[in-house]
Amino acid sequence: MAVKIRLRRVGRKRQPSYRIVVADSESPRDGRFVELVGKYDPRAKADKQIDVNVDLVKQWLKKGATPSDTVASLLKKAGCFDVKLPKPQG
Repeated sequence: MAVKIRLRRVGRKRQPSYRIVVADSESPRDGRFVELVGKYDPRAKADKQIDVNVDLVKQWLKKGATPSDTVASLLKKAGCFDVKLPKPQG
């Protein structure tokens, strides 16, 4: 089971907000997920856009979860990257 850390869209039409979730790579974007690790609201003010449980993210990264490109940049802003990221496969 390949595990990814990615965004799950919630919110109304034209008012997006996202949850940062750990999910199986084959599950749909807004489908089943393993664990909720944070939230991202692109419409909020800059200091309240990203809310991440850093300890949970670090645990999942150590277990081998691969973040998507967008989530990787968000986690970098949140300060989650003192753990080495696994190389993406193919």
